[in-house]
Amino acid sequence: MKVEIYSDIACPWCYLGKARFERALTAFPGAAGVEVVYRPFQLDPSAPHEARSHREVLAAKFGPQAFAMDGRLTKLGAAEGITFDFDTVLENNSLLAHRLLRFALDEYGAETQTRLKGRIMTAHFAEGMDIGDPDHLTEAAVAAGLDRAAVTAFLAGDDLLPEVLADLEEAHALGITAVPTFVFEGKWAVQGGQETSTFLQVLEQVSRETAAEETPEPVDPADACADGVCEVPAGRQAAVAD
Repeated sequence: MKVEIYSDIACPWCYLGKARFERALTAFPGAAGVEVVYRPFQLDPSAPHEARSHREVLAAKFGPQAFAMDGRLTKLGAAEGITFDFDTVLENNSLLAHRLLRFALDEYGAETQTRLKGRIMTAHFAEGMDIGDPDHLTEAAVAAGLDRAAVTAFLAGDDLLPEVLADLEEAHALGITAVPTFVFEGKWAVQGGQETSTFLQVLEQVSRETAAEETPEPVDPADACADGVCEVPAGRQAAVAD
């Protein structure tokens, strides 16, 4: 089974959804046969290429009331064993980090890419790492098992930029306007940082239906999905596929 996860490093629900999905995968009997690949998505492609305080960016966009969501995510993350330290989070354009994740996938494989994704998101949300800084990204990559010299050379150039931009366009062409979005076997999608039990149910259902070569009933991720995603701001949304 192949699971493609469309997410943005800057999306806290993507970090929470990753933790919950991986917990479900641990409990799934067929986990050894599941390939997980991360696909890029940018909530704000026009974000400047400079580090800014998360608190300041959030207040400017939505006002102080938006901090309540940070508090809720902090509690939800703690329940999953992950840390959100929004006081230290730095916002930056995520394109460079997405390029590095594509490099990890192409050169090292899906497992290494997943490991790097986790390291970058942990550093971003809990350690104040600048996701647009090549030096910081290099340290994250080395911690995930990538070769330092190869990563340094890659980040100094523009390799894989056309491929990543094409991946971003493909996500919009598929009708994805909010993340995380989990696509199973290229056919069935679940949106949002769902509960672990929901992800496990989906894994089991897709496994059964794939084995039987039948079309599954639509997976309903429940109403809780509505606040479990990070959405593209109004005015930058792509058309949703029918």
